[in-house]
Amino acid sequence: QVQLIESGGGLVQAGDSLRLSCEASRRIFNSYNMGWFRQRPGKQREFVAGISRLRDTHYVDAVKGRFTISTDDTKNTVSLQMNNLKPEDTAVYYCAADFSPGYSRTPTSTYEYDYWGQGTQVTVSS
Repeated sequence: QVQLIESGGGLVQAGDSLRLSCEASRRIFNSYNMGWFRQRPGKQREFVAGISRLRDTHYVDAVKGRFTISTDDTKNTVSLQMNNLKPEDTAVYYCAADFSPGYSRTPTSTYEYDYWGQGTQVTVSS
């Protein structure tokens, strides 16, 4: 069992930056692939960024060049640095962990992830 706790959300203006963090309850990044998803109002949860256990990264086109996903093994934390935020980035952001022994990948579907955090709200005003 893995618990994931997100933090770092808030209310910002367009063009600002935020850094989301997701702390895992134990050391997992060498065996889990990690992802960030978001759920915008009235929409389904969607993939934003992923980092494999071998540290390959993948981003949805809408955030490429603005968001960066990274892990800090010393803190059991996966982060999402979000720059040049736009109103359309407003959403609840979720951290997720994919336990796939022997596979290094960046899944983009929610059903491929085994554990989820509770979410953190990001609101970007224009």
